[in-house]
Amino acid sequence: MEFKWKVLGVVSVGSLMGAIDSTVLIIAFPSIARDLSASLAEMVWAIMIYTLMGTALVLSLGRISDMKGRKRMYNAGFVVFVVGSALCGLASDGLQLVLFRGLQGVGGAMLVANSFAILSDVFPPNERGRAFGMNSVVWGVGSVFGIGVGGLILTVTDWRWIFWINVPIGIVATALAFLVLRESVTPNPKDTFDLPAAILFTGGLATFLLGITEGILNGWTAPITVWPLLGSLPLLAAFVVWEGYYSRDPILPFELFRSWLFSASLMAAVLQGIALFATNFLLMVYFQGIRGVPVLTAAFLLIPLSVTLSVFGPLGGRFSDRYGARIVSTAGLVIQAGVLFAFATITPSTSLWVVAGYEAALGVGGGLFFPANTSAVMSGVPKQRYGVAAGVMMTLRNSAMALSFAVALVALTTSLPAGTSAAIFGGTFSAQGAASLGFTAAHLDSVFVGGMHTVFLVAGTLVSAAAVFSILRGREYRAGATVSGHVRSVREPFRGQDGLSQGSRTASARSAPDRLAPSVTGTERRT
Repeated sequence: MEFKWKVLGVVSVGSLMGAIDSTVLIIAFPSIARDLSASLAEMVWAIMIYTLMGTALVLSLGRISDMKGRKRMYNAGFVVFVVGSALCGLASDGLQLVLFRGLQGVGGAMLVANSFAILSDVFPPNERGRAFGMNSVVWGVGSVFGIGVGGLILTVTDWRWIFWINVPIGIVATALAFLVLRESVTPNPKDTFDLPAAILFTGGLATFLLGITEGILNGWTAPITVWPLLGSLPLLAAFVVWEGYYSRDPILPFELFRSWLFSASLMAAVLQGIALFATNFLLMVYFQGIRGVPVLTAAFLLIPLSVTLSVFGPLGGRFSDRYGARIVSTAGLVIQAGVLFAFATITPSTSLWVVAGYEAALGVGGGLFFPANTSAVMSGVPKQRYGVAAGVMMTLRNSAMALSFAVALVALTTSLPAGTSAAIFGGTFSAQGAASLGFTAAHLDSVFVGGMHTVFLVAGTLVSAAAVFSILRGREYRAGATVSGHVRSVREPFRGQDGLSQGSRTASARSAPDRLAPSVTGTERRT
């Protein structure tokens, strides 16, 4: 087996763990809330802390991996993720679950910061769509596995096993990564890590996400919401000034954004992420809280999305390698926008088969979009910056996920009568509970579905905007099959012949377009 396929196999194991963990927690939300007597605030934090840690750290971790080694960072990520998963299963209250999910998020950030960079190291540009497409199959299969096995676990045993299932998988993955992966980075003594930038960015983004989370829980005018949001602004502004004018080796080289291909592809991913992350959460609440179906049935109703994502992911990757990411990813976004507008028409009496069909179509669009767009992002930067590019992509995407969850919860909770939100989200609401508040269950169902319609209409509009950015991005660099010098290693940060980093050059603006061309020469060494 060629080395690149072995690498894809190892990275896919990490993706499998992430996919299982993401779908399982959505399914287990009501069960965990009941068993731990956790408040809605604690359960929201249990979801958001994972995203917060991953978002705030992934950019810095991507830069560190470019400097010190991707294999080392990836292996350490497996270890931290496994330990965090085991501790989540041992949590005795909501607060402990939040803390241990945060540790799990650190491990997830270490994996995510390296996975796309590792694949881009070993696959040439004209094969990356295929590699990312096959990786999306693993995500789809993992989602199906997580949904099915998670539903089965919740039916026959304790919810804690949804976290403990990561432990044996993680041990095997760590061993495989140690044996298969080759270190792709040779440390350069001229490299420096921009600690002030890392502190400013991590602090600013974490404070911003804290404000978003508190806004969901306590309202957007509460002091605990307003002060973090305001406090994040000077921190992020200081980060931009420092990176642009003072940093010798910036963790976020702004020259990258001068590539329209890179910037437009990122914007499409951000808008799509804001629109779609909360979809499975909304549908799970709809199935259990409104339709009253058992948890295992609700779990299987989410499978069509994962199945079609698995089938069309490789096709989307192959099509993007052949025809370019612009056409393929835009087609996927158009399909997803249409499905989201269709979701805005469902009612408490809509056939579950119709809802499942919508989910299947949503997976088709995702399978076309994800591998093609990721390939375009990575093709828009020099190979020396794969780790940073992957970090930027996942930072913005995770931020979009947090905003998606915030938008969905705000739209729903503001439309529901006081005292009903936590019960509906926790799956404990009943007709008797509605009557005690002076409402009928049918009325509350109608109000909830109306709020859900609003969320899906906004989501459809955002995905439509993403499609505009996608079609206007231009064509990406996809050559590579005939180039004999495809490079698997990253020797040093983005430096010129004078040895200075781009952050220290006074003429960076003039020369950036030439430096950003992801060309490959025959004189570059192969490891």
